[in-house]
Amino acid sequence: MLRAGFDSLLSLVIFLVFTGFAVAALVFAAMAREDAYRAADKQTKKFWLIVLGINLALNLLLPMLFLQIAGLVAAIVFMVDVRPALAQVSGGGRGGRGGSSSDGPYGPYNGGR
Repeated sequence: MLRAGFDSLLSLVIFLVFTGFAVAALVFAAMAREDAYRAADKQTKKFWLIVLGINLALNLLLPMLFLQIAGLVAAIVFMVDVRPALAQVSGGGRGGRGGSSSDGPYGPYNGGR
């Protein structure tokens, strides 16, 4: 009895984490500019939206662990490889606000001058 409850709770947690990660990857892919994908020498925006959209649809419609893991791999590749490259060509990964290498979290650091 207790094991069945643990298994269903674990399945729910896995479903929520994998689906949340799929949603996050899809949102980041949709927010990036099309030309940033070309500039970063990555697959097209359309390609990533299709792959990540299928991942999300499979997570929601067919919650089978094997398909969820395959989709998770695609989302991880996007988040670890593609997203940083897009951020670099779109503004250095600093949220598009620019700045120099001597900027601190609250503005420019001038060395106490």
